[in-house]
Amino acid sequence: MEKEKPNDKILSYNDVVLRRSDLDILSGRYFLNDRIIEFYFSYLTSCYPSEDILLVPPSISFWIKECPDSASLKDFVEPLHLSTKKLIIFPINDNEDVTRAEGGSHWSLLVFERDTNAFVHHDSSKSSFNTADAKRVYKAVASYTSSRATYLDCPSSPKQVNGYDCGLYVTAISRSICEWYFSEAPKDVEDLWFPTITEQVTPSLVSNMRREILELVRSLMGMP
Repeated sequence: MEKEKPNDKILSYNDVVLRRSDLDILSGRYFLNDRIIEFYFSYLTSCYPSEDILLVPPSISFWIKECPDSASLKDFVEPLHLSTKKLIIFPINDNEDVTRAEGGSHWSLLVFERDTNAFVHHDSSKSSFNTADAKRVYKAVASYTSSRATYLDCPSSPKQVNGYDCGLYVTAISRSICEWYFSEAPKDVEDLWFPTITEQVTPSLVSNMRREILELVRSLMGMP
């Protein structure tokens, strides 16, 4: 019997391909990679289908951040139709080396909400480690979303309690924001989804997210 290899394909979900090594990441206390976050964003898109929402894959968000010139950025961004979206979620990674795949050491989240015309950055590190990276994405896409859009580092973002769960906070906060957007409950324009994530995105929930995503992948693979 042929030995299983880390790069073996285990699942194709929408346009995302997961490898055997991704299961290992989800099975231990490891930093989430681009593929796992892209998979979960694709899953959320399936759970919350709407032309108003865009969950941007990590590779596209990274390219926007590191795009070297405005002409290339325009050709790349315009097909995303950002001006028609009411909610846009960008995963932010601190990697700055375009030659290095799966680089970086920290994930955070940048969210555009049209009714408030604001970009909100959620960083689970206590020092808001990715602020500069988030602002680069904001400055790159602001003119494509809405004029005079503002930027805010959310002071009440849930904070991680270890050095490896930042990607899980990105997935958990993204899910809570999607739930908030689709909720029929009255929405406070001033507070947005902040009370929702404060209540829902706890260290305990985030810890369970790793197992939850792993079980989701296994169920889609048809594994017990």
